[in-house]
Amino acid sequence: MTAVLYDLTLHMGYAYDTPASGARHIMRLMPLSLANRQRLVAGSISISPQPDEQSHFVDFFQHPATSFLLRSPHETLDIRMQARVQVESQVMSADFSPLLANLPEEVAGIWSLDSESPHHFLGDSPRLTETKAISEYAKTCVQPSLTVMQIAYALCARINKDFTYDPEATTVDTTPLESFKLRRGVCQDFTHVMILALRSLGIPAGYVSGFLRTIPPPGKERLEGADAMHAWVRVWCGETAGWIELDPTNNIPAGTDHIVVAYGRDYADVAPVIGVLKSYGSQRSVQAVDVIPLK
Repeated sequence: MTAVLYDLTLHMGYAYDTPASGARHIMRLMPLSLANRQRLVAGSISISPQPDEQSHFVDFFQHPATSFLLRSPHETLDIRMQARVQVESQVMSADFSPLLANLPEEVAGIWSLDSESPHHFLGDSPRLTETKAISEYAKTCVQPSLTVMQIAYALCARINKDFTYDPEATTVDTTPLESFKLRRGVCQDFTHVMILALRSLGIPAGYVSGFLRTIPPPGKERLEGADAMHAWVRVWCGETAGWIELDPTNNIPAGTDHIVVAYGRDYADVAPVIGVLKSYGSQRSVQAVDVIPLK
């Protein structure tokens, strides 16, 4: 097993047409430490202007989050994160996932309702409701002889082939059906469509928020979505195989190029910054990410 050590920097900035006040936000930006997957060596987050209140908590999906309050009027909000993360390569094992017809029995055999339980990732979630067009699309990747894992890989490849990566086509509020009709979008759109497709087949699937390596290894192409926070799909492939992670934007399994920040049912569970504030007019935002491997 090999490992890659990264230095990661993130800048998220917001500028308001009129000063905002009474702003309360929640951040999920710091990479996780995950056994046999990745280790957060060190990390820090700075916020400007300085918050009047700040607290930390762990959410249901076991992710550290930070809540902060800005009482005074401010024209900009600037968030910067630095981290050093070690990511280990994953050992590719044989496909021990069941046939799709046998998956419901394996799901029913899981009695736990903790954050890892597949039961949380089967039905509707805040941003994802069953969509007939996407359900019909998913069926085209199903054959009786295919295992759950094979179906997941087939859907990942199909979405990557059929959809065009286009940062101008959608926004953070675009619905999966809208991006599905366009056949265009970004990683969030690809991920939401794939999650809905898998769930429509009875396969538990969730959303992964994180980062991609910015500079590719020699001889390899740069991955799509490397300039901002990235998203990919987590798929439950039965009791023996467990969870796997696939990146439909790049049609690859998540590996040492992927750094995990949070797991959830959809984007609503893992949004990097959410909140409310008092203001009027519009706002502008910028995001810049560098994930640089150390020599």
